[in-house]
Amino acid sequence: MERNSSLPIYHKIALDIANKIHIGDIQEGSLLRGRSSLAGTYNVSPETIRRAMKVLEDLEVVCSVKGKGILVLSSEKALSFLNKNQNMTNISSYRSNLQQLLASKAKLENEIVDNINKIIDYSSRLSNINPLVPFEFKITNECKFIGKTAGEIKFWQHTSATIVGVKRDGNLIVSPGPYIEFKENDILLVVGDSSIHHSVPVFLYKNLDTHQD
Repeated sequence: MERNSSLPIYHKIALDIANKIHIGDIQEGSLLRGRSSLAGTYNVSPETIRRAMKVLEDLEVVCSVKGKGILVLSSEKALSFLNKNQNMTNISSYRSNLQQLLASKAKLENEIVDNINKIIDYSSRLSNINPLVPFEFKITNECKFIGKTAGEIKFWQHTSATIVGVKRDGNLIVSPGPYIEFKENDILLVVGDSSIHHSVPVFLYKNLDTHQD
């Protein structure tokens, strides 16, 4: 018999004997061999056999008859014992599987969060170094270029930034070209090197006369 499960050896011996009674290898009304003989068969101590028999006696599968030995009482109760143990084994197996799944779920969730943080960090760093990532600049009422086109004010020549889109009234104008007129609350989407962080707002709001150069 295997000895590496969580069940104690005496309980496994009780199950083995119950199974033999159920399948008919041991008949109801027959007498089991003595404890010493059973101990030799299962290679365990007589005390272990005594405990196995106690399990079966408590379930009325067998009973001890003084002077005769151990009498087999019920194949039906032997089957009931087997079924009950199977259910307990299944529950234990399900619980173990659930614990493993929860551990895997927690590990997966941690990996997902870790990857999201890496994406956010990488995207943030990219926005500072990748000239193809658009930056947004809002046109407020302080901008003197409202009503003028990008071509008229020579936006690219003064800022080294290219307008790739304009957000206006909830809509996106893609590739507006040099003829787009600036309107209040427009959001310019521009690309360029890191210098446009400085050159665009300076051109739009500080050096207001530079468009006349």
